[in-house]
Amino acid sequence: MDNLNALLGGFADVITPMNLLIALLGVTVGTAVGVLPGIGPAMTVALLLPVTYGLPVEQSLILFGGIFYGGMYGGSTTSILLNTPGESSSVVTALEGNKMAKSGRAAQARATSAIGSFVAGTIATALLVFVMPEVASFAVTLGAPEFLAIILVAFVGTSMILGSSRVRGFAALLVGLALGLVGTDFVTGQQRLTFGSPFLADNIDVVVIAVGIFAVGEALWVAAHLRRKAGTVIPVGRPWMSKEDWGRSWKPWLRGTALGFPFGAIPAGGAEIPTFLSYLTERRLTKHPEEFGHGAIEGVAGPEAANNASAAGTMVPLLALGLPTNATAAIIIAAITSYGIEPGPLLLVKQPDLVWMLIASLFIGNVLLLVLNLPLAPAWAKLLRIPRPYLYAGILFFASMGAYAVNAQPFDLFLLLVLGGIGFAMRRFGVPVLPLIVGAILGPLVERKARQALQLTGGDASGLVGGPVAWVCYAFIAVVLLWPLFARLLRRGSGGDDDHRGGGDGDRPSPAAAEDSRPVASEGATR
Repeated sequence: MDNLNALLGGFADVITPMNLLIALLGVTVGTAVGVLPGIGPAMTVALLLPVTYGLPVEQSLILFGGIFYGGMYGGSTTSILLNTPGESSSVVTALEGNKMAKSGRAAQARATSAIGSFVAGTIATALLVFVMPEVASFAVTLGAPEFLAIILVAFVGTSMILGSSRVRGFAALLVGLALGLVGTDFVTGQQRLTFGSPFLADNIDVVVIAVGIFAVGEALWVAAHLRRKAGTVIPVGRPWMSKEDWGRSWKPWLRGTALGFPFGAIPAGGAEIPTFLSYLTERRLTKHPEEFGHGAIEGVAGPEAANNASAAGTMVPLLALGLPTNATAAIIIAAITSYGIEPGPLLLVKQPDLVWMLIASLFIGNVLLLVLNLPLAPAWAKLLRIPRPYLYAGILFFASMGAYAVNAQPFDLFLLLVLGGIGFAMRRFGVPVLPLIVGAILGPLVERKARQALQLTGGDASGLVGGPVAWVCYAFIAVVLLWPLFARLLRRGSGGDDDHRGGGDGDRPSPAAAEDSRPVASEGATR
């Protein structure tokens, strides 16, 4: 009951004309950037960070929450109409959605996508109301060693699960940690990694890092690879569903929600894994297997529900632990920090009104998104006709203005260009971007927690290992790090006879190793 009362208080705070206008603006912008290939919620939130400095923190978070949810809705439009996912989490939707559109069922595909997103988003946000406070209450009891171990789990998860290579993931993480450590040591006052430049003595602002890596890097990548004119868009009418479509969609919506929420709540879970699992589940359970591969509505309903449920799941570690599980959540953490508010377990204790207002705004944003996406589907499709040169020239302009507005230093523009080049190179060589952002944001925090843990034991390394939570985290890290070695030994042991004859794995690299040895396309290349 306490959670429900707090949620009602959040609704009372958010239902003001200005806050509702901000929520509407957020979901509208989020849907638009989700529709446009190559532009995602992470880039948009990064671009808007400097703009929101003049807004109260409550309205900034309402705006960012609307953009986050809206991007999940809009990403399916390009998947269905262009066969070009606007977001990596919408890749699975393209498998069946585009086939439906080509067979004249684009309206039904858009309808099951929008309604499924609404159902999943509402149920998952309701779960957030009950799960997040319990996680926060438990996290408050943890000490510095336990919290250090949890952050290390997030580091390992984001580095090893995302991308095609663990080496690339850890390389991105190390670059992010290095960027996060630039500046002045908060204990000794010594400058580090500044190369004698006074402009770096106050640390590199996370806004500049986020805008450079996401906005500038993505704009350069897309400009180098995508054609200059807009793609051919399949026409779509007013979304509607027949009785049979409803009957074939409601169970996939519920199953997708059950898969998406827990994956969104774990480090590096994201939306990609549950959307694929949902697609495979629906393909196994369907009564119309002959339609899969040719436009099965279940193949759109389930993955889209999983996609939006994972977005709500992301809010659990973000609000309860201060840990981001995807790029957009990482930048929202940076936004919270920019207002002098420390994200983490004490956020619900020190800023309860802020947290419950944000959750209430997610419910309202979900309703607004359904209203925007069902009747206005043809209008959103017209955004796909914007020529790419105009689109990305505007992005580069606003990225430069936003980075300059942070400190009003021309040096930040030079830094933005360097970071944009790094972001472009990461996409070129298939290096995931999220570990870099997570490392830059959580690097100073993990350093502070490590020092606090060591101070408890006078510098003894045993202080890094606290209670059972820390032991479980370190055991998980050990299993994740050593599992590839164990798997290789098991494969070699099972093929021992073949190895003895010179035809086993010992004489040639495994397919996985061969795949990791060559550059692969990044998210930008799939758009």
